[in-house]
Amino acid sequence: MDTTLLFTGLIFGSIGMGYILYGRKQLHMTALVTGVALCIFPYFISNLWLTIAVGTGFVLLPFMIRR
Repeated sequence: MDTTLLFTGLIFGSIGMGYILYGRKQLHMTALVTGVALCIFPYFISNLWLTIAVGTGFVLLPFMIRR
């Protein structure tokens, strides 16, 4: 495992935890599901650039999908 990949997973996991807390408090299901996805997906992707691309897509997803 690469240290950069671990750090990137930590960053996206932290953002995901924030989305989970926000989604639970505001009852915003898109943010809640996106937060869970942000916490889980770094375990399954081992390419750094693909991790950054998918993570950025997940971070922007609640802003693109309105409830």
